[in-house]
This record gives sequence, structure tokens and C-alpha cells, in this order.
Amino acid sequence: MTHLWVRAEQRPNEERVGLTPEGAAALIAAGIRVTVEQSSVRAIGIEGYKAAGCEIVAENLWPHAPADAIIFGLKELPEDGTPLTHRHIMFGHAYKGQPAGQVLLARFKAGGGTLYDLEYLVDSTGRRVAAFGYWAGYAGAAVSLKCWAAQQRGGIAGPVAKYPGKSALLADLEADLAEFKRPKAIVIGALGRVGTGASDLCAALGVHVTGWDQAETASGGPFPQVLQHEIFLNCILARPGCPVFVPASAKDDTARKLTVIGDIACDPTSDFSPIKVYDRVTEWDAPALRVAQSPVLDVTAIDNLPSLLPVESSEDYAAQLLPSLATLVDLNSGVWGRAEAEYIRHSAGL
Repeated sequence: MTHLWVRAEQRPNEERVGLTPEGAAALIAAGIRVTVEQSSVRAIGIEGYKAAGCEIVAENLWPHAPADAIIFGLKELPEDGTPLTHRHIMFGHAYKGQPAGQVLLARFKAGGGTLYDLEYLVDSTGRRVAAFGYWAGYAGAAVSLKCWAAQQRGGIAGPVAKYPGKSALLADLEADLAEFKRPKAIVIGALGRVGTGASDLCAALGVHVTGWDQAETASGGPFPQVLQHEIFLNCILARPGCPVFVPASAKDDTARKLTVIGDIACDPTSDFSPIKVYDRVTEWDAPALRVAQSPVLDVTAIDNLPSLLPVESSEDYAAQLLPSLATLVDLNSGVWGRAEAEYIRHSAGL
């Protein structure tokens, strides 16, 4: 019997989950064994999983799961260097040359495990079968506006925290922005899931958006127009050939209006990053990284943005992913076969 083991998230400020109780019940009905770890932080309570018929085990027990269990989580595993013996479904952030990703792949290779990277679960046309993109864009635009509002008050953005729902988030932002004329934002990747979420958040708050996508960026740059907006929201993944939207020289450009970059795609350690003014992610307790003073320029780049709205983002993502989880009984073809091929290709040179 195929055995799916849903682990507790161990990363700070991560409350999302990729399987809801309703989804778990559907998998069990299809003959898949589902184990769910207890969690002190998960946004969806354990009682629903119990009622669905899941086996409930202690938090963080996954290293001791049966050898044939498929461990399912979202974000990073503890960086303790231990070999990884199981098959893991997770976001690995390991295929674009990221230093931490290379360490992760080495752990899999040492333990004989396999990574099924959620970012690389694609259908036969190459399109991702599930993504948190919309809510990443929505939350990323929200944090960027909080950074801008803090600048208007002569400061830098303070800690951010989760919201019970988007209505609470919008109310908080309305209060933050109430005394200021709304800024202008440019969204690159505006037609995608991430860009749509970012644009929707801006529209809800009366922020004018210039929406760019492939047609507007096909020339390859440079793109001085980006620097003429107060806020730039980057909503495209870093890939080979990606244009540079904000060069390193932008920090010293005294004519720029740009004061906040929301790097929602958030891949600063990739060689292909289109934003060259910063080199590390930012955190919930310090969401803004100040990279220039005159004029001021802050970058916000939180790499688990959908956790700002953990219930909505979990429910949305889990619904998208469920049809693929139902095919775990055949790991050698379809979505899972393609994901394993990616792992083999990227780990071959280690």
C-alpha cells in the first residue's frame, strides 16, 4: 500500500500544509495510507485529520518513518547534514545552483533517497500542476506596501506576522496607507499566477499598477522604466536568459523614483536573478533590507510569503495538488516520473 506521511513543518513562521483533511479522506478512500504528524503550528488543526481516518503520530517523527513511506512537507528540512533515506515531496530550491540546495542534494545522494521537488511537478505540457503563486503575489505586494508606508514615516518596516484571513490583511494595510497618496507600482510577470495575486492586492487598495509580461520584456533590456515607479514587484522565476530588471547601478541612481523592490519570486542566490542590488532573503522579523540611502531603496524578499495567509493558501494549493497525490500509486510515470527524472539529472554531477 502506498504510504504518504505528512510531516510537521520545522521552519519558523511556516504554518501551511499541502493536504487538507478533506483531501486526506479522498486519498484514504482511494487506498492510500495517510499518516499525519501532530504540529504545534499548523494552520489546520489535527482533529480534522483524525476524523478523516488518518494515522496520527508525534511531531517531527518523520526520520523514523517506515522506509517505504513518502514524506510530504513544504519547506526546508533541518540543516543537520544527515543523509536522507526516504522519498521526499517538498520545495527543495536545489536546481538552480543555490549553495544550500547543493548540500540538500548531497544529503539525498548519501542516503539513497529521492527528491520530488514541488516546483518541478509538471504536466505533459510542462506546466506546474500546483503552485502557491497567487497567494505569494498577494502577500508579497502587501509586505512591499508595508515597507513603502514605513519609508514615508521615515523608518524601515518592522516585523510582519500571519493574518487570520485576507480581510484582516486588507484592513491593516488600509490603516497603514491612510495618510498617504498611493504609490505607483510596476508588476513584471503580471499575467501569471504570482503577478495576478500582486495586482489584485494593489487594486484592492487603490494602487495603480503598470503590468508587464513577456511582450514588454522581450527586448532583454535595459528597462529604465522600472526605476520610475515607487514600487517594483518581481513575479517571474529566475531562469537562464532572464533579463536584468534592476542592475547594481540602480543603488546610485539619484534620479530613480523606485524605493521598494518586492522580489516575490525570491531567488537572490541564483546566477539568473533579475535583481542585482541584493544577495540574501529577508525574514519575517526584518522584512526590509536597505540597500541604498540616497534615495532610499529597500528590498523585501521573504521566501515563504503565502504563510502570511496560511489557511487560504493551504486550501488553494492542496486542492490543486490533490489529483497528483492520488497518482502516487505509480511513481514511475506522469507527474512523479518527470519529477524523479529532474532529481536524477540535477544530482548526477555530485
